[in-house]
Amino acid sequence: MTSNPQSPPRVLGRGSWAEARRIADVLRKETIGGALLLIGAVVALIWANSPWAHRYQAMTALTVGPHALHLDLSLAMWAADGLLAIFFFVAGLELKREFVAGDLRDPRRAAVPVAAAVGGVLVPALLYVVVNWGGAVKGWAVPTATDIAFALAVLAVIGRHLPTALRTFLLTLAVVDDLLAIVIIAVFYTAHLSLLPLLAAAVPLGLFALLVQRRVRSWWLLLPLAFATWALVHASGVHATVAGVLLAFAVPVLRSRGAGPGPGLAEHFEHRFRPISAGVAVPVFALMSAGVAVGGLDGLAQAVTDPIAVGIMLGLVVGKPIGILLAAWLVARFTRARLDAGLAWIDVAGLAVLAGIGFTVSLLIGELAFGIGSDSDGRVKIAVLAGSLIAAALAMVILRVRNRVYRQIYEAEQVDRDRDDVPDVYQQ
Repeated sequence: MTSNPQSPPRVLGRGSWAEARRIADVLRKETIGGALLLIGAVVALIWANSPWAHRYQAMTALTVGPHALHLDLSLAMWAADGLLAIFFFVAGLELKREFVAGDLRDPRRAAVPVAAAVGGVLVPALLYVVVNWGGAVKGWAVPTATDIAFALAVLAVIGRHLPTALRTFLLTLAVVDDLLAIVIIAVFYTAHLSLLPLLAAAVPLGLFALLVQRRVRSWWLLLPLAFATWALVHASGVHATVAGVLLAFAVPVLRSRGAGPGPGLAEHFEHRFRPISAGVAVPVFALMSAGVAVGGLDGLAQAVTDPIAVGIMLGLVVGKPIGILLAAWLVARFTRARLDAGLAWIDVAGLAVLAGIGFTVSLLIGELAFGIGSDSDGRVKIAVLAGSLIAAALAMVILRVRNRVYRQIYEAEQVDRDRDDVPDVYQQ
């Protein structure tokens, strides 16, 4: 079901039925990934604070890989640089599909979630800088990221009756948030830049783009080119996860004219790699990165009162909701966008608080800003975990209050599912 092109845009609109089905499938996979992520994080925390903590440290510091190619990295770095490249590849595919063939190809639909994502980056960063002015300001980007898998795991606990509009808005917000995160990493957290490997990366990337534009799916051709692109970007000094986004943007979304039925190449790759991203890459990264020795109650108290931790927690718990709500309200005010039937601004507030759950990318930025294993990195991990748990608890309270309304909207959506006459936007 699509709205009249002349009607005002909606802040929390249901969108088309084809998009709703696709997003429901994405959310199911990410929810499972969120549960695995939480398991990985809990195991890492328990292990790092157990009598066997030295074994955890030895495992994360274990170096593997060919020295000749400058890929002799610790397992922790392989998780951050390698596995998260898969995560950002899937995020890049999702982002491109949203803007090429999804509901966000309509600029009026895209305006509100994009503005909300930008607001959800700017305000937390500003609060962090205010708290750490004259100190460790290089961690300003840590509280700017939303972890969609973690957030969806919380949504699964809240209930399965949340309206499609809320889930769509959250997913779109997180996808744009991922794009902003990769731009921040590429621009602000590149310690050194070697132009020769970066220019050389254009060769395998160009060949990869040429093959996928011709709809080639042969893994024995594409995977070596993808790995070469990743390795050269890594050697250039730009964080290697950027390669994942570049490769994703090269993949076509629409099927070629005259092609038979079936998914487009971007959708095909997404189906193949999302389970790997959600089920392996992100949970293993959590296992490798979330382990921090708390040091008992005294150590925890010292850690959470450190300015770095205060800035991160304030950014996640306060900055994210304020930034998202303010940006969404301003865009709605000036574009005359309206909320979908049955929904209210308290629902936007619940999602905005939920977006304060930052984990995967927040931990990655913390490692880039302060160095893996440093004292400041330990404070980042504690602050990200604490801030995310507080945001999750607050969001659960807000959204549970509206559960009866959500159930009514959800039941109405189920009745309307027979309106399934939407053309396939992925075919051209």
